[in-house]
Amino acid sequence: MFKQFSTAIRITLLMTALTGLLYPSLVTGIAKLAFPHQASGSLIVENGKVIGSELIGQDFTKPEYFHPRPSAAGEKGYDAAASNGSNLGPTNPKLLDRVKKSVVKFREENPDFQGPIPADALTTSASGLDPEISPASAEAQAGRVAKSRGVSVDETRKLIALHVDGRTLGFLGEPRVNVLRLNLALEKYSNK
Repeated sequence: MFKQFSTAIRITLLMTALTGLLYPSLVTGIAKLAFPHQASGSLIVENGKVIGSELIGQDFTKPEYFHPRPSAAGEKGYDAAASNGSNLGPTNPKLLDRVKKSVVKFREENPDFQGPIPADALTTSASGLDPEISPASAEAQAGRVAKSRGVSVDETRKLIALHVDGRTLGFLGEPRVNVLRLNLALEKYSNK
């Protein structure tokens, strides 16, 4: 019996070392060599200071910035420690109430926009931390942002167009705009 117990302990230690230490270290090392930006969290650094990640949405609320889609992550939203969707089904009255509030808020923040509101401006993502919005959502906010910054809507739309990322591999997903990158470009443009 001691022989079986000894063998079980040695195999457990070996597998722990292989799968818990060696394999993760190897994969992490390869990732850091092949994809250093992504392996480090896709952090955006300005003037030596980390200001965010390309992969995690931030709550921009000032009128001079493009706003992300609503978040269900955490009590106040945009809490990376509480990443999740609302899990509210399409017949849930709470979802309908929240979307109605989002419609009112969007119309108050963007009074010059008269078209149909893009769905991603009203609904949360599965993670609650989506860093991107649709080009239509950015366009819907262009008037407010331009007015707040004292620049023309055409200039703002050109900036949006420069920051539209196409479909992944040319056919996966939809075109999108990273809100943090667009707002950083807006800051640089406005400070010229």
